[in-house]
Amino acid sequence: MKIVSRNEELLREALSCIPQPSSRASLASCNKLIRFEDISAAAFKIQSGVQKTPCMYSRLSKQYGMEIYLKKEFLQYTGSVKERGVLYLLMSLPQEQQRKGVIVASDSNFSMAVAHHAAELRVPVFVVVPGSTAPARVRTCRDYGAVVVSYGTTAKDAQLHARRLAQENGYLHLEEEDSAVYLSGLGTVGLEMYEQVPKLDAVIFPAGGHCGLLAGSAAALKHLNPHISVIGVESESFPVLQQSLKAGHPTDDQACNNHHFYGDVSGVCFGSNSLQLTGKLVDKVVAVREEDILISMLRLLEYERATVDAEGAIGLAALVAGKLPELKGKRVAVVICSGNLELHLLQQCIARALTLDNRVCRFSLVISDCPGDMSKLLEILAREEARVLDIKQERTFVTSELFTVEVVCTVETRDKIHTAQLRNALLERYPTTAWTER
Repeated sequence: MKIVSRNEELLREALSCIPQPSSRASLASCNKLIRFEDISAAAFKIQSGVQKTPCMYSRLSKQYGMEIYLKKEFLQYTGSVKERGVLYLLMSLPQEQQRKGVIVASDSNFSMAVAHHAAELRVPVFVVVPGSTAPARVRTCRDYGAVVVSYGTTAKDAQLHARRLAQENGYLHLEEEDSAVYLSGLGTVGLEMYEQVPKLDAVIFPAGGHCGLLAGSAAALKHLNPHISVIGVESESFPVLQQSLKAGHPTDDQACNNHHFYGDVSGVCFGSNSLQLTGKLVDKVVAVREEDILISMLRLLEYERATVDAEGAIGLAALVAGKLPELKGKRVAVVICSGNLELHLLQQCIARALTLDNRVCRFSLVISDCPGDMSKLLEILAREEARVLDIKQERTFVTSELFTVEVVCTVETRDKIHTAQLRNALLERYPTTAWTER
């Protein structure tokens, strides 16, 4: 059954003022009107190559006062929603170009998706990365089937080398742009969510530098039901999408953070197509703090057993931070789009999130260096049901009276209320207790 488009005029208006792209060797030259039929065609073509991920009711619903459904795109083979756009893009290449191969320069989710799906389609694939790339990322791309080339010290060095290799060997240099083909593939997320969750009131997507998922899915959702609110979420540290929408064109002068924690959410919004579609079809874009993202990661790990990165957690962070009070009592879907967090970062993020959530705290106090005084402190901690994570004693450099010991203790508590109870109990017994503020 064919669904006749009701929003085609809106989409056409959104894209009518887009300038023609430059004639470089990329798929951006295929830009055209993004129609609902294009997204439907993409869904049909990629259905055997990507997962139709679940969109499940979350235990977090009661905590935040709304019906929350999580679209678990981090369950894709490479851990990222980018597979949808990449697979449709690769399948749309001419056979001659598929024979010659493709090349990409970065260690992003986009590159890993290209490495996997190009290898599956038997398309020669080359990934150029700077020398500073984490060994785990290099190993992953090789495991997927790509030839990985390490070159230079910066991402710019790798890109220049990739373009040079593409020109010399006839490879197609792929970048994460907002061609109609790529956006149509990403838009299949919106199509699936509409089918999986009836009577949706709102859908929350990650935004930021690469807002193709937001734009493509908005095109699908607004066609199917114009009353569904489509909301984008980006970081307060680099609100590139909000500033680009305000300026009316993609801005490239943002002070973006290149730390791997942020992934694609910290990049520059390159695409005019995505920007125009977002301006016309997206109802709201909000920004959240880094602290909110970390707590969102913690909530997803605890309640959903989902290990995600900043891009995957940023949508839920808007609910954690209370940025969308108008959604109370509504049925809301949140896209958890990526789960590619490096192990050393995962450990740091969870430890920091527990501190921010007032569940790991540290205090110091001075007690007499006499038998039994330490046991009395431990008795108080046991009575208050605090779990001791670390305890240290300092005798040599104590500046208080002689024959005393400074004790620095790190403990785990249940929540903010439990932490306050422990603090009061310690102050009652040890009035000079110093609490380390987070």
